Amino acid sequence: MYDNQQRPEHGPLAGFTVGVTAARRADELGALLQRRGASVLHAPALRIVPLADDGELLAATKELVEQVPDVVVATTAIGFRGWIEAADGWGLGEDLLARLRGVRLLARGPKVRGAVRAAGLTEEWSPASESMAEVLDRLLDEGVDGRRVAVQLHGEPLPGFVEALRAGGAEVVGVPVYRWMPPEDIAPVDRLLDAAVTRGLDALTFTSAPAAASLLSRAEERGMLPELLGALHHDVLPACVGPVTALPLQARGVDTVQPERFRLGPLVQLLCQELPGRARSLPVAGRRVEIRGHAVLVDGALRPVPPAGMSLLRALSRRPGWVVSRADLLRALPGAGRDEHAVETAMARLRTALGAPKLIQTVVKRGYRLALDPAADAKYADV
Repeated sequence: MYDNQQRPEHGPLAGFTVGVTAARRADELGALLQRRGASVLHAPALRIVPLADDGELLAATKELVEQVPDVVVATTAIGFRGWIEAADGWGLGEDLLARLRGVRLLARGPKVRGAVRAAGLTEEWSPASESMAEVLDRLLDEGVDGRRVAVQLHGEPLPGFVEALRAGGAEVVGVPVYRWMPPEDIAPVDRLLDAAVTRGLDALTFTSAPAAASLLSRAEERGMLPELLGALHHDVLPACVGPVTALPLQARGVDTVQPERFRLGPLVQLLCQELPGRARSLPVAGRRVEIRGHAVLVDGALRPVPPAGMSLLRALSRRPGWVVSRADLLRALPGAGRDEHAVETAMARLRTALGAPKLIQTVVKRGYRLALDPAADAKYADV
């Protein structure tokens, strides 16, 4: 633990690059990450259709005004507020609120409850867990046979929710408060995919299931889905805001990390724990060297390193203390060709970036090695 004199100036995510796929609240997530030292690459993997332009929502609203439901399930605060605002724009706001005052209103979590009350309505019940599964259990325990249930859809898949209600005998009316569409400009998404498969990212964040599904779909269109899945399996940490968001990734066999509370703040805090914990740390030439995504901590001091230098350093760190030939290091350099002089040039720049030339030793006519401390040789001999 650092004391006040020794505490580093960089944040816990310094030296790491995090991809952000969010369309909504992307600025907030990016700011949280940057405040903790991360470099952020943002590419909205989808866009949201404005509510007032959505004919499906208009049709559902008219249907509910004309034929009042028994139960309404509100799932997101932004969606509920947007629904009321869109209804106002269509001249249906007062009629909709009048209908909602006479029905059982269930709100998933405190933010939704706040939006419901801001509209002058009162929810009957809200689960402490913010879980749709708990909402479903309550409805089924009370019985829904012959009841008309309106469910505010919010762009996320609600696995089994609607089906379970219908199986229980309910008539379910979906209220599509906003819809996801592919982004108008696909270039940023392609850049994000390229960065992921070339390991230019350390983590990839997802705040909605449609964003995850959209990114996977674009990777498939470009013929690079196996490469993306390989990166997410091994080198790029997939971090999801919650279990529903993770479903498209899990369907492809990708394990994700998720915070206990499904919020942006806890998601960022989780990355602050996970990414430094995955970084390689070695005792080299009397110093502690921690290898991060695009930088190295040398005795706690952050040293940015060019991409070519990071490639060399990772190759050396796979066998710390062992000599790695120039030929092997050349293969580790992206696009270096066949000239081993490229290794010498990149190595000189790496040593300069590290600020401690003795960390890497030149072994004449053989190659280079990390100057692993003698006491650590046994520990790292078989790495």
